[in-house]
Amino acid sequence: MEVHFAAVDWGTSSFRIWLVDGNGAALAERRSDEGMVHAAETGFERVLETHLAALAAPPALPVVICGMAGSRQGWQEARYLTVPAALSEIVDRAVIVRDARRDIRILPGLAQRDPANPDVMRGEETQLLGGLIDRSPAGLACLPGTHSKWVRLSGGGVTDFSSHMTGELFALLAGTSILRHAVSGAAACDPASAGFVGAVGEGYREPARLSRMLFSLRAAQLLFDAPPTRLYERLSGLLIGGEIAAAASDYGRLDGTRLIASGRLGDLYASAFAALDIAVDVIDADRAVLAGLVIAAGQFWPLPDRRPHFGTMKA
Repeated sequence: MEVHFAAVDWGTSSFRIWLVDGNGAALAERRSDEGMVHAAETGFERVLETHLAALAAPPALPVVICGMAGSRQGWQEARYLTVPAALSEIVDRAVIVRDARRDIRILPGLAQRDPANPDVMRGEETQLLGGLIDRSPAGLACLPGTHSKWVRLSGGGVTDFSSHMTGELFALLAGTSILRHAVSGAAACDPASAGFVGAVGEGYREPARLSRMLFSLRAAQLLFDAPPTRLYERLSGLLIGGEIAAAASDYGRLDGTRLIASGRLGDLYASAFAALDIAVDVIDADRAVLAGLVIAAGQFWPLPDRRPHFGTMKA
């Protein structure tokens, strides 16, 4: 099958590109750390064309992009859609990149313009579009990451959402805070470890004590020479447990939440939910974002062997 278009997920610090055929299937893939921060200095078109050339993509191959390339500091701004917004609007409001050498479309993010709870997302909306295409687009979704998103959906669209800086807090605490001495040398967190699972429960049950519990990691190292890996796992568990507690406070019962995640982070959140006896529907985030980009591309450049699916999204 010949390549039909290229799909790009452009994050703040990451870049992923797929060549996609007329069935919507990926033929080839490349990944790099040339995210928005890097591309803003070296040039977005230069980064994109370098990867397309490496994949031997045709000169006129069209490209659909989601993520930070559409931010104010990105390639070309794709203004946020205000929630409540139907997921299909993400495709309808895509922007065409001016003066590009090929047809390039960038999908917009979503904004919650509530002065009491302002919030934004870019990239996760495309995961929702692709991840929920064959499921009822209603209920809650959790999308872990540097800034985890909790999203409430109804009637085929997003009604409201909240962001949690769980991943960034973990990186800051483990890398630059006083806790760096306690976790120095630890490189990974075992999702099944007693330290992680126990800390999830503590963070969930007593989120008001989170700051105190975090400092206890430093004390455990100084007084009892606690192993760095155990403290690293406990740090992760406390933060994730606290995030889930905040979501329960915001949204109530969490059973049936769609967990859209991949890799080790997905394993950590799945373990955390299991530890708290919260049933979730796990959806692979990598597949979801590609599926969302394929859905969008199918509207811009109809796929010869695949029909659009927007009917199910508007139910």
